[in-house]
Amino acid sequence: MDRLAPFFTRFSLSARVFYSGRLCGVSGDHNAVNVGFLHVLRRGVLNVELANGRVTVIDEPSVLFYPRPCRHRFRANRKTGAELVCAAIEFGAGMRNPLLVTLPEFLVVPLAAVGELAPTVELLFSEAFSQQPGRQTAVDRLAEYFLVLLLRAAMNARLVEGGVLSGLADARLAPAITAMHERPERAWSLEALARRAGMSRARFAARFREVMGVTPFDYLADWRIGVAQTLLRKGEPLKTVAPAVGYTNATALTRVFSKRIGESPTRWLAKSYETPGLFTWRTRRVIS
Repeated sequence: MDRLAPFFTRFSLSARVFYSGRLCGVSGDHNAVNVGFLHVLRRGVLNVELANGRVTVIDEPSVLFYPRPCRHRFRANRKTGAELVCAAIEFGAGMRNPLLVTLPEFLVVPLAAVGELAPTVELLFSEAFSQQPGRQTAVDRLAEYFLVLLLRAAMNARLVEGGVLSGLADARLAPAITAMHERPERAWSLEALARRAGMSRARFAARFREVMGVTPFDYLADWRIGVAQTLLRKGEPLKTVAPAVGYTNATALTRVFSKRIGESPTRWLAKSYETPGLFTWRTRRVIS
């Protein structure tokens, strides 16, 4: 059972490495619409400034992951600098991807804590700092692979408290969550989900809420809406999307969609094309 596979099947992951080098001084704002950021610090000290003025000091090789749009900037020592590779990440851009929704705004993971990332870090930096033919494509695919490894490590090592990664790391809950992921069109009952978990209805409902932070049916509704968004972006008509995600007709899907997203599927789809994933990166005093 591949617990992460449904996320990559249902939501499209893409990465674009837009900076690699030695930052000396202050970066411009990392700003985005529908885009997250993955930064890998291999050497140096980085002061991370968020839009609210909060500053975090990263003084060891680390991964910095912003799963959702979040304005931030970096400061590094002007003399020693900080060695970085930075990528913009789209993983179901602008969609209700339950994996990203439940991650913290800003995730920092020291590389020393996740040894399996080391070979990919070396390959990523080697490719990023080279001028070989096909470099951009290579580093983009490596960044995507790196993110898959990071999410796997976050699940297996329980690097994140609560949310779906914690649920998938729970031996009892994982079969039920995976079943929802794989068959969103099924009319799931609490009894059926509890059987998957090998628990009573009451124990399953309590355990699910304790670990995931939401009820089983709230999570299922979010997963269905996320899958519906993917299908709509692919051009599927609402009347065929509805039964594919467990709703009897387009009206029923529209009602739940509007409640959870705040606008109708038609309006959301129109806006999603108006605001594609964009980011800005303006850096001062950089030595590459």
